[in-house]
Amino acid sequence: MTQELRVTNYPQVLTDRPTHYCPGCHHGTAHRLVAEALTDLGLVENTILVGSIGCSVFIYNYLSLDAIESPHGRAPAVATGIKRARPDKIVFTYQGDGDLASIGMAEIMHCANRGENITTIFVNNTVYGMTGGQMAPTTLVGQKTTTSPSGRSQEDTGSAIRMTEIIASLGGVAYAERVAVNTIKNIKKAQKAVRKAFEYQVKGLGFSFVEVLATCPTNWHMTPLAANKRIETEMIPYFPLGTYKDVLAKEEK
Repeated sequence: MTQELRVTNYPQVLTDRPTHYCPGCHHGTAHRLVAEALTDLGLVENTILVGSIGCSVFIYNYLSLDAIESPHGRAPAVATGIKRARPDKIVFTYQGDGDLASIGMAEIMHCANRGENITTIFVNNTVYGMTGGQMAPTTLVGQKTTTSPSGRSQEDTGSAIRMTEIIASLGGVAYAERVAVNTIKNIKKAQKAVRKAFEYQVKGLGFSFVEVLATCPTNWHMTPLAANKRIETEMIPYFPLGTYKDVLAKEEK
């Protein structure tokens, strides 16, 4: 007799369908972390997701949540309106680096500075994923993209922007942490960070932000294994992991 395989800890908010993401892409892992946090905290029925443009927008295909799609870069502004109209709801944005740190830079900065009581999950893979692999604000110096075929030049375009450090410096921010999902150990830390970000929103402490270092094997022109290794050897040294702001930890001290 064939026994049916049952995954007992499968978050029910995840839809029962395969993702379309490229092999080795970490968006699926990030989706799982969000789903686990919302499920564990009992927030699924009371949560509104705000998506934006780029590969990140497809999260609403894989999480059974009430969702609104915003114009490119405007997710924090849309989320602000939703949260102010429905302060009883848990509201979060899920954004990529080209979306959040380029066209959406003003929106995320002012949202965080105002201390809007929402959560942002920021997936940083150092490149525009959906539109062809162009250079993003987070592209590392020397990294080759379709718009920097010889590698990003610091002289011409500056260095990669470190968003978590910038966000953490703003007054309205309650929690800001950078994590990675390239190893089991790092995934466990990321799991705690995502959960804490939503907990802080529940407590009404202000803006919470989690940056997730992720792969884009297709646009990096790497195998999934090589792309995963790149996070350790190139990304983490430039984008150090850790908590950059935690208002409750500060109070405890």
